[in-house]
Amino acid sequence: MERAGRYLGDDFAYVSDSKAKSLKTNQIAAGDLVVTQRGTLGQVSIAPEIGPAHYVVSQSQMGIHVTSANRLFVYYLLKSPAFDEFLDGAAIQTGVPHINLGLLRQWRVKAPSRFEQDAIAGLLGALDDKIELSQRMAQTLEAMALALFKNWFIDFEPVRRKADGRNLGLPHHVETFFPAALSEEGLPAGWGLQTVGEMFEVSGGNTPSTTEPDNWNGSHQWATPKDLSSLTSPVLLQTERQISEAGLARSTSGLLPKGSLLLSSRAPIGYMAFATRPVAINQGFAGLVRKKVSTVYAWAWCAAHMEMIRGNAGGSTFPEISKSVLRNLPMLRPSDAVLTAFETTSEPLVSRMITAVEEAATLADLRDALLPRLISGELHIRDAENAVAAA
Repeated sequence: MERAGRYLGDDFAYVSDSKAKSLKTNQIAAGDLVVTQRGTLGQVSIAPEIGPAHYVVSQSQMGIHVTSANRLFVYYLLKSPAFDEFLDGAAIQTGVPHINLGLLRQWRVKAPSRFEQDAIAGLLGALDDKIELSQRMAQTLEAMALALFKNWFIDFEPVRRKADGRNLGLPHHVETFFPAALSEEGLPAGWGLQTVGEMFEVSGGNTPSTTEPDNWNGSHQWATPKDLSSLTSPVLLQTERQISEAGLARSTSGLLPKGSLLLSSRAPIGYMAFATRPVAINQGFAGLVRKKVSTVYAWAWCAAHMEMIRGNAGGSTFPEISKSVLRNLPMLRPSDAVLTAFETTSEPLVSRMITAVEEAATLADLRDALLPRLISGELHIRDAENAVAAA
């Protein structure tokens, strides 16, 4: 239900006016809070105020209209450990765990004054604003890098412009790197194809025995596709599990270097992220490591050719692109000069994207540390403001 920020995402399903009237008891207003009441309990979001005036929630959700408190404070209250503790004790365990409006109405909490509510909501809200700004910046930089790749290596726009005598819109020294014609094969003159394996090292991984405790809880990152499933940008900062020296010795991937591209090769195919620190991988990944070409090129190429990658998958239980098949897929090989120009332009974009993701993560850690202490009254707002200023 939740997206990266505080508000419900915009991929809504729509119902007719007559259907909405028949679901009148399920309607909430823009700005109301939405809480899941069954299955994954306790997810909280706000119905966007920029959009429809009213929303219809499903039978798995509850709407909360806040009247006598700071609405954003109530949102953070519902995100706090206090609400988790309430859910643990109140949830009905028969069948799918669930609660209902009656149980929610019985929850009693000690509320601070309205002045304190406003101050807490303002501080935590400002942190969330900064987090969302950093996330949007990362997504913008990602889109810019992918658009550059598409322009140069999918649409061949500089080559077409040069052939037509048009302005390429590039620095003069970069313009000279591009040919002025396409070959009979439809590629820029002088460019060719090489296999993925010729341009990048492609590694597979495995899972060290989970029944041997000495393999785990060490200092080395160990990634699975699950670690990438909730990323809003293709940047892996932290893995859920870490392996030990013993586990690393039993890992077929070893430690892939910082900057490697992780591509999930099954269940599902297509999650991607740059490793921001050395990482071992499980069998659900292909790890692409630089030979002579930047992994930024590999990432953008995979994003542009994901349907081809999936189309070459095999497997009877679930689709999987094997490392041997991936290594043999044909990849465009521009001239060295053009590749260098692409790296010079795209790598700073990806570097700034990674920095923005790291900033968002740091701010989220700070918010998550402050939230329960502010809600419980353990931390005074002035001290929290000082902590934010220091960060």
